[in-house]
Amino acid sequence: MNKAELYGGIEGGGTKFICLVGRGPDEILDETRFPTTTPQETLRRVSAFFTPYVDSNQLKSIGLGSFGPVDVDPASPTFGYITTTPKLNWANTDILGILKRKLRLPIAIDMDVAASALGEYRWGANRSLDPSLYLTVGTGIGGSYILDGKPLRGLVSLEMGHVYIPHDHKLDPFKGACPYHADCFEGLANGPAIQARFNKPAEALADDDPFWELEAGYIAAALANYIFTLPPKRIVVGGGVMHRVFLYDKIRRKVSTLLNNYLNHPTLTSRLDDYIVPPALGYRSGVLGGIALAMQLENIPSR
Repeated sequence: MNKAELYGGIEGGGTKFICLVGRGPDEILDETRFPTTTPQETLRRVSAFFTPYVDSNQLKSIGLGSFGPVDVDPASPTFGYITTTPKLNWANTDILGILKRKLRLPIAIDMDVAASALGEYRWGANRSLDPSLYLTVGTGIGGSYILDGKPLRGLVSLEMGHVYIPHDHKLDPFKGACPYHADCFEGLANGPAIQARFNKPAEALADDDPFWELEAGYIAAALANYIFTLPPKRIVVGGGVMHRVFLYDKIRRKVSTLLNNYLNHPTLTSRLDDYIVPPALGYRSGVLGGIALAMQLENIPSR
């Protein structure tokens, strides 16, 4: 590998960070992962991983997909900051500025879920499908919409996990786990919400627990809203909760019921198995999306 032909990718999640050096899924030179602790300790470990590649002039740029909310408006005085995150020790952290000062390289930043969406668009299940949607259901719930080859941005970052969905309080008396909105989509259906209901993590629930019908219904309600308003060409659903792969069929059936043949397209009426799908890149969607962000920063096409 010649000098400065590599890119760095970072998936900064609320639970763990993953860092990678390479050019895509078929060209991975080095990779590491570690728990998300304090900003100081976590970013020190990020810097330590990349520093040898920076010092040897092998990296062109780095892409960072971070948990958030993150200010991604370059005109904002807090551009690159993590803002009102539930992880209070990370609130108002200048994650982009800190890493730029440590690593002295161009760094692109977006939400972690936007990076995952871009990774799946470049190399994965949504490859070259424009527009497409990526949703993650795990510690948090977030979504990103790829339009014209880039994550959609508006006045602020998309917060697709904080939409409101139907909540039958008799069927599900749980008040919700979101510290800002209580029973928004994330507050009802993310990993911590499941933990709070049962006092044990989602992976400890039996596959035949009746709660999974409720969980699938919440995810399906959100997807139906996205389909009606954005109609993506495919939806990838990832995240830790979706490791229970039986959820995909439940979600597809419930989405079909909610759409009720209103949208007259064969994909939505008879091919949902190929429309609502798991990530093709597995756990690397986000960190490879970081590589894609870095390439996009330099306007260099991926291989």
